Amino acid sequence: MKFRSRNTVLFLMALLSANALAASDEKLDHDNSILSVFVQPSISFIGFTEREYFQDAIDTIYYEFKATAVNSAESLNVAKQDFQKVNFCFPITAGIQWQFQEDQFLSAGIGFIYDNESVVLTDRKSSTHSYKYTLQGVPLFLEYRLALPKNFITLSTGGLFSIAVRWYWALPGTEIYTTWGKLEAETPLWGAGFGVSLGYLFASWKNFKLYGDIGFNSISVKSNKAFSDIVPNGPEEKARWNLGGIQLQIRGSFGFWNKPKPKDDDDDDDDDGEGKKPKVKIIDDTKKDSVKVDSLKVAAQDSAKIDTSVVQDSAKVADSLKTAVQDSAGTAPKNAPAPQDAPQKSADPANVKSKGD
Repeated sequence: MKFRSRNTVLFLMALLSANALAASDEKLDHDNSILSVFVQPSISFIGFTEREYFQDAIDTIYYEFKATAVNSAESLNVAKQDFQKVNFCFPITAGIQWQFQEDQFLSAGIGFIYDNESVVLTDRKSSTHSYKYTLQGVPLFLEYRLALPKNFITLSTGGLFSIAVRWYWALPGTEIYTTWGKLEAETPLWGAGFGVSLGYLFASWKNFKLYGDIGFNSISVKSNKAFSDIVPNGPEEKARWNLGGIQLQIRGSFGFWNKPKPKDDDDDDDDDGEGKKPKVKIIDDTKKDSVKVDSLKVAAQDSAKIDTSVVQDSAKVADSLKTAVQDSAGTAPKNAPAPQDAPQKSADPANVKSKGD
């Protein structure tokens, strides 16, 4: 049942991520939220090395069951399960985020860590016995996140990378309880540990954003009791354990107070209302130049028409003069002597003979 529930959660997280990636094509240069709330489910591989104390107790009980068997048939009935060698769970955190300067964020949140490990042993009479231990944590944290500029690092999809550091405090409710007893952790004011992570804004839709983080945290706590109070043959010194480890996180945030988006030049100028930027009338000098050019073209066309009419009038005058000359030439006498180009020389009187001679 435990493994089935974990597989279901993993499947839902993967499905959510795939749907978010498929539903968003928006590429952001900055996260424009000023104040936002977030929920962050994660997968954590807890560095709980003290699990060996509980495994040793199970092994001891198993050998005791074996020792009480009176024959081989009863001995075959004795069986055990082992605790997992890796403690992984699904912590969830929630909080509020404030962007106090562009690409710089401060967050405060609270989380809940729960990891239940149980095994079943069977004795020589085939009776079952269940043993368990549960790690529980209620961490409070402050986080500083810096969004890295796109010109520094990005992917082809255009998302935003970020780095984050956290400081944790352990709140009441941080404890270990087992089949044999319970340990409550102390809650010092100076805190319990730190965390670092690298994030990537891989999907966004309007004011909703999804970050994926991978990181490491260390939440070290201690108790006034010893492990021997909660597990047979445990150490006698005061108990210490760590609830941190490698984490894979998905943060879904909703910005309820956001920076106004810059208005594009192509936006509709008819949009009015409070908070709107004043409209700026842009004078296009190229239109003036085109008007001037058109005017020059019209003037040139008019000048060409005037020149054509003058030429046509001149041709008409020339034709009229030619017609008049031709008319005057047609009315002259037929026997009129032809005009001479130069005057003839006068006859010499000596050479002129009279008719009588």
